[in-house]
Amino acid sequence: MGHREDLLDGAVRCLYEKGYARTTARDIVAASGTNLGSIGYHYGSTEALLNAALMRAIETWGHELAAVLLGPGGEELTGLARFEAYWTRVLDTMAAHRPMLVATFDAVLQMDHAPELRSLLADGMQGARALWAHVFHQIDAAVEREKAQQVGSFYQALLTGLIAQWLIDPANAPSGRDLTEALRAIAAELA
Repeated sequence: MGHREDLLDGAVRCLYEKGYARTTARDIVAASGTNLGSIGYHYGSTEALLNAALMRAIETWGHELAAVLLGPGGEELTGLARFEAYWTRVLDTMAAHRPMLVATFDAVLQMDHAPELRSLLADGMQGARALWAHVFHQIDAAVEREKAQQVGSFYQALLTGLIAQWLIDPANAPSGRDLTEALRAIAAELA
């Protein structure tokens, strides 16, 4: 592995240990076993490296979650069972990824001062919307752009709200079953 990958791996570890706003270039260098000059050479700035590390951490968690629905056994789940299984898995992984979730919220608070970060987060969210629409409803964003945007935005809002509730008050955050029953009650009321 070269310095570029070592830096990225070190920055991801720092996000988990220190968060987004509190990680320094020296922290990353210590975690990666590289040198300060490597950051500028490979990434241009510490901010750019932290942004890449945040995107890597989010993508890693996203792939882990998508595997629940796309992996073995996931294809057998349909409808509300699929919905419940996914959200239960999201909650099951939150403890292991709590530092990354906090770092993500930390980064959101920094984005008004970092347009590149805002752009990365917006692009990532757009990709997540398309993935949600595809994974849950087999909607191809290239074919049904507006529908994928609407459905994906619903799931993205649900995820963001669930993360916020869990970070603030995990003991009272809704379970996968709670979300499923709420969706059932809402759908019945609207029918």
